[in-house]
Amino acid sequence: MEFPAIPSFAPEHFAVVRAADAGRFKQFRRGIEQLDSEGVIQVLRSDLRGDQAPVLAAVGPLQFEVVTARLESEFRAPVTLEPLGYSVTRRTDAAGAELLAGQSEVEVLTRRADGALLAVFSNKWRMETVRRKFDDLVLEPLPAGSVGR
Repeated sequence: MEFPAIPSFAPEHFAVVRAADAGRFKQFRRGIEQLDSEGVIQVLRSDLRGDQAPVLAAVGPLQFEVVTARLESEFRAPVTLEPLGYSVTRRTDAAGAELLAGQSEVEVLTRRADGALLAVFSNKWRMETVRRKFDDLVLEPLPAGSVGR
């Protein structure tokens, strides 16, 4: 018997995660990769922060607690989380990433799982303001089932 995949949804909560102990960075990296591959959380790459501080994307804040607990207990990698003020996600393209580069309350992140470019906005109002400013900007909603794997 085969069951359909559990649908995933567009994330609405974001946080930067860092290893609390630099000596445990290898365990931290292995834990992040494992949790990403399991679909526990989406791991996004930020050019602003680099690979030492990936951005975690979640549907709800409880996912951050699960990640923190698992990293500490299973991988012996204590972490610090810094919440980010984003709540709206849209898929964009390379041209869109260039247009969004200098905008406030907006960041373009790369999804590690598939390389998709995700534009994250502080709120829907900010997204609509930016959309009106750039006629050619590609901002596609993330339908259920398309996020992650």
